[in-house]
Parts: sequence; C-alpha cells; structure tokens
Amino acid sequence: MASIERWKGGRWRVRFRTPEGRDRSRVFPRREDALNFIVSVEHSKRAGAYIDPAAGKILFRDYAEQWRGVQAQHRPSTAAQVETSLRRHVYPFIGSRHLRTILPSDIQGWVAGRAESLAPATVERVYRLVVSVFRAAVRDRLLATHPCVDVRLPRVNEARVRPLTVEAVDKLASAIDRRYRALVILGAASGLRQGEAFGLTVDRVDFLRRTVTVDRQLVLMPGGPPRFGPPKTNSSHRTVPVPQFVTETLAAHLAEFGHGPDGLIFTMPEGGPMRRNRFSERIWQPAVRAAAAQVTFHDLRHFYASALIRHGESVKTVQARLGHATAVETLNVYGHLWPDSEDRTRTAVDELLGAVFGGDSRVGVTAPDADSRCHDRVTQTALVTGA
Repeated sequence: MASIERWKGGRWRVRFRTPEGRDRSRVFPRREDALNFIVSVEHSKRAGAYIDPAAGKILFRDYAEQWRGVQAQHRPSTAAQVETSLRRHVYPFIGSRHLRTILPSDIQGWVAGRAESLAPATVERVYRLVVSVFRAAVRDRLLATHPCVDVRLPRVNEARVRPLTVEAVDKLASAIDRRYRALVILGAASGLRQGEAFGLTVDRVDFLRRTVTVDRQLVLMPGGPPRFGPPKTNSSHRTVPVPQFVTETLAAHLAEFGHGPDGLIFTMPEGGPMRRNRFSERIWQPAVRAAAAQVTFHDLRHFYASALIRHGESVKTVQARLGHATAVETLNVYGHLWPDSEDRTRTAVDELLGAVFGGDSRVGVTAPDADSRCHDRVTQTALVTGA
C-alpha cells in the first residue's frame, strides 16, 4: 500500500510499490497532489494498467535493438533491411533519446526532415518501423501511449505502370553482354523477380515440361556473400509455365557458359553468384544506356504481366503467375491494363437481351416478331423453372 509523508522544503513524498514489488517514490509540492497520485497509482494497479515511471528511461536505440532481435517472423533479407533502415534513418535522430521523452512533434519533425532526402515511399516504410517499435514498448508496459499519433506523411504518388514494348525488350536483350541475354529473355517471358532469376538453378527448370519452379531467391546479406533465401512471400512459391523458346535459350546459355556453384544458371563474369550492385553498375546500366532506354529489371516483370493481360488472362491467373499475395495486389498494380469494361458491359447485356428487345417497337423500332420472341423466351423460362 502506498504511503505519504512530509518531505524537505514543505513538500510531500509518496512511497509505493510497483506490481512487480519494486520500491518507488515521488515528491509533490502539495499534499493534495500526492494524494491524487496515490489514488491514480492504486487504481491503475488494480486495473492492470500500471506503467512504471522509470520504465521509459531506456534509450530508443537500445529498445529498438532488443525489439529487432526478437522478430522471428523477419526473413533474412527483411531483417537486413530493417537493420539498415534503423541505423541510417532513425538512430542518428532519435536513437539517443529516452522513449518517454519523445513527443509527437518530435516524430513529425523527424518525418519532415527525412522527406527532404528520401522518397515518400521510403519515408513511409521507415516510419512504419518506428511505429512498430513504439507499439511494442506500449505492449511491454514501458509507455502508456506512443507518440506516433496524427503524423502527416509525405504523399506517395504511385505512377501507373507503363509496360515496355516488344521493341524495347529486344533492344535491351541485344545491347546487354551476351552472357546475360538469356537473363533478359527469362525476365520478360516469366515475370521472375530479380532475386528469383539470380537464384534460379538448373534443377529448378523442367526442360521437358517447360516450367520454372520458384521456391527460393538469391539474397545479399550485409557483410556476407549472396546466399539462398525464401521467396519474397509465401505466395511467391510457384511454378511458372514458359514457352519453348525460353527453355531453348536457357539450354543454349548453359551450353556456352556452363553453370555456377550450386547449379546457378546466371553468375558474375568471374563465376561467382550474382551481386545486385555489381550487376547493376557493370552490366545492366551500360546496356540500358546502349539501348537508349530507362529500364529496370522489374520492368521486365511488368512486361510479362501486361502480355498475360493482353492475351485475356484472368486476374487470378496473373496473380498466380506473378506470385502476388492477393488479387487486390495484382489489381492495384495492373488494373488499368485490363480492357475497358464499358464495351464488355454493352456486349454482355446485348448478348443476353439484344435478341429480345433490340427491335422492340416500344423503343421506336418496328419489329413484328419481337413480341413473339419475347413470349417464347418467357415460356421457355417457365418450363425450366416450373413457374
């Protein structure tokens, strides 16, 4: 039970224990304030909502590192990205502050500062990490509330995907080092992500059935060599059918260049696993400049998706081929590429009702047999339904 006593300078000291049995004390200038504090402490303890005033003294950096160390759900590549984001964009600004001293205005100021040098989408991604850390602190009863409240983030303007033309893909395949021509063709004809293509091994290609199995990707961890890791999401596990020219291109590539360690189909010029930065600087960017086009490897994935849509594939099929988690994700990225629904709506209704009402005199067109055709349809419907 809490107690109150006179203290130096005419003040009042409250002594109490936390739910864990730790002794605590607070000093107040007035006895009334001390009594109100006792009531609030006892009430919060009974309600299970007590927060130790000393708990929030931990530095944000120290607590964030504890939080990062227990995120078992993070894939190796995600864990590396989280570590880099916190180290580069968060710790230099609020890492040395105690959790309890960080205010909503501090978070808003940090976001505004980061928005001057980072893309809006990057600011949002890093901000979500900070929110996760503070929410964990609340769950651990280090804070009663967190400061990430009503924070205004920079607006993310997502540009619509504009698929490459066949000519652009052909120019890129012709401009790139011969060793990687098959990589361009594979990306455009299968929609594999860069890490999935870099991690493709001979045993994942079924040359007879013409399929490519995606069940891992090549990831680059800070301070270490590239290694195999799980695909981006669980939905990324998939088997992609490919045309015969793709398997023939891969077979020709292997015949000319062989395979690397672990059966890797694509390797760096010196023979080791693919490294994204080196590939981009030494191989991809020179080819892009030679082809006079601003193209990323991911644009090949967009080209593949647009080809499926142009051919009339359903949203679910495109989702499965790309390894998206949901059809909503597919529609958010590629929805504008599907044919305009207005003409399809007209065609669908016309096929169903056009024969009945298309020449109806009641809409200004004389059609002597329109009523009889309608009567026949109604009669048939009655026979089928038993009406």
